[in-house]
Amino acid sequence: MCSNCNLQLDATQSDAFAERLVGILNDGALGLMISLGYRTRLFDVMETLEPSTSQQIADASRLNERYVREWLGAMVTGKIVMYDPATGTYRLPTEHAAWLTRRNAPNNVAVTAQWLTMIGQVEDRIVESFENGGGLQYKEYNRFNEVMADESYQTVVTPLVENLLPLVPGLIEKLERGISVLDVGCGRGKAMLALAERFPNSRFTGYDFLEDPVRAAEDEAAARGLSNIAFMARDAAAIDETERYDAVFTFDSVHDQADPARMLKNIFKALKPDGTYFCQDIAGSSQLQNNIDHPVATLLYAISTTHCMSVSLAQNGAGLGTMWGKELATKMFEEAGFSSVECKELEHDFINYYYIVRK
Repeated sequence: MCSNCNLQLDATQSDAFAERLVGILNDGALGLMISLGYRTRLFDVMETLEPSTSQQIADASRLNERYVREWLGAMVTGKIVMYDPATGTYRLPTEHAAWLTRRNAPNNVAVTAQWLTMIGQVEDRIVESFENGGGLQYKEYNRFNEVMADESYQTVVTPLVENLLPLVPGLIEKLERGISVLDVGCGRGKAMLALAERFPNSRFTGYDFLEDPVRAAEDEAAARGLSNIAFMARDAAAIDETERYDAVFTFDSVHDQADPARMLKNIFKALKPDGTYFCQDIAGSSQLQNNIDHPVATLLYAISTTHCMSVSLAQNGAGLGTMWGKELATKMFEEAGFSSVECKELEHDFINYYYIVRK
């Protein structure tokens, strides 16, 4: 029997919760519209315009005016775009554009809004997984590689040389002289492509489980005329190389592996004795109670439920999930054989931890 059934309802608390739910519905819908604004480049166009009518905005964007006008309705009522009814014009404030346009990477939150639409597409299949267990294959997620590449460009590639590499003292100097570098779970290879272009004396390799992003990375390397980089479709759990690399990188790729423990052991084996393993992964704790005040914990648990955990469980994997946390990460690094684990943070980045791991 329900222990709360005879308790008197607190009307004030109930009304406040109902109001919060209405806000959630509005904000959830707004998140989808922000994703549309990113994909159609409407935010980028509006950043360059003076106050404009819906027709002017549509013309500048080369989009259908009726759709643009309805989207603007959501943007105005969502308090993202300003509207002047006297002139019928719309304006994207500079203060808002600073968080919504490609020009302002790595601060473009609209990039991340794409996850909402992507994971929403697989809701029916996730419901089946709740009922039957298992999970979804990567191929079932429409646009996953594209969205991940956008996210990677913003969170990894843009700050890579200026902010991330300096976390490892002397690494930039080594890259300039020439070393061997591996990226495990490279996706479309955005990070390694940037490094290969910046450090021509070093040699770069990218492995990814999926063939499509590997082909895209190969095409991009060829288009840039890069001869110091190679990409291969390989399972991280099947890598069998010994003391080959001076530096190994993983960017947001450990927690959704089917066999993350084997992956980490393979990285340990592939790294030279004086090499460095640089692991960027989601900032969080392995203990739920420590994540309650995390600014985007709900989003991260939602992405984990509908993607990161699911793709691992689909392969009968560990299902670590996005919020596997610093405690478990540190333990797994040590169990893989590493003797030194430093967890570093960047002042502007509340989403990621940067683990500097050595033998």
